[in-house]
Amino acid sequence: MKKQLIKGLALAGLISTAPLAMAADYAIDTKGQHASVHFKINHLGYSWVVGRFNDFSGSFSYDAENPSASSVQVEVDTTSLDTNHAERDKHLRSGDFLDADTYPTATFVSTGFEPKADGSGVITGDLTLRGVTKPITIEMSKVGEGEDPWGGYRAGFTGTTEFKLKDFGIDYNLGPAAETVYMQLEVEGVRQ
Repeated sequence: MKKQLIKGLALAGLISTAPLAMAADYAIDTKGQHASVHFKINHLGYSWVVGRFNDFSGSFSYDAENPSASSVQVEVDTTSLDTNHAERDKHLRSGDFLDADTYPTATFVSTGFEPKADGSGVITGDLTLRGVTKPITIEMSKVGEGEDPWGGYRAGFTGTTEFKLKDFGIDYNLGPAAETVYMQLEVEGVRQ
């Protein structure tokens, strides 16, 4: 009887100290610039205009054991658009494109995640840009996760999406080659 009690207590102690696999919340690391929101759009069918948004914030929840329960939300400061050309940036922030004075923030809030067998997946969610909300999908894959040198824990992902400008009320005519914007997202989060 005494041996069974000792075994039972030992087992209970192991169970109580074993790490539980569960969803974790992460803050996107924009302070160290370990995340980025880049875009490109064709210019008249001759070249690509490439840019980024310098200011954004967000968070995500990720559970490696149950990835379909993952979620993400991001806010982007549209006034922080940067294509490395001041006059073009001023035009892109104007009412012809982002109308950043009226709509200084764009948001993305996920509504679902469909994991694939290879560890990648498709995030569905609502993008709000220029006051218009439309569903988009983001093809994503996990880059990695683990402890960092400062005692924290991080997880990183990369993703791509594309959408038509006219879907968000942007109808400035740059020709048919410039109707779609392509986005590249790099996200590294610090577990909270």
